Amino acid sequence: MYSQLKDPAPYSGIAGFIGLFFRVAPDDSAFESIYVRPKVGRSSNQRFRNHAVQYFSYPDYKFDTLRKIAPYQYEGSAPVALNEWITMRIEVNGETAELFINDLKYSSFIVDKMVGKTKKGFVGLYVDIGTIGYFRDLKVTKRALQVKKAGEKEIAI
Repeated sequence: MYSQLKDPAPYSGIAGFIGLFFRVAPDDSAFESIYVRPKVGRSSNQRFRNHAVQYFSYPDYKFDTLRKIAPYQYEGSAPVALNEWITMRIEVNGETAELFINDLKYSSFIVDKMVGKTKKGFVGLYVDIGTIGYFRDLKVTKRALQVKKAGEKEIAI
């Protein structure tokens, strides 16, 4: 993904919001999302950096709702910046999701318990007002489930 700010800005709070929607319901009434705020990803202010990644679940758990009921549980930091390509990989497994940035070996952000009701669905791209965003090389893959039975070797299903 590549994120840059519109100039002039349509409002003062733009931060280059860009990311993905997933588990999008067929009628678009519900989805989950992880997105980044590249403007604050490398800020010299740690409080700002702590808001560089955000998870939310529409319609019941928008970012401001989650920020009120579970401060900092659904947002965190990530090494992202404006005006540069960001590789973003989201791994969803049941109720958890992990975000990997720029091919780092370990995740930058973990959602321990996603709160959406839709458990499968479509994928969408997200770019907020005031952001010019580009995407390339989008891949969606389904992993084989690994099962291990006592005394047997792993079998992929």
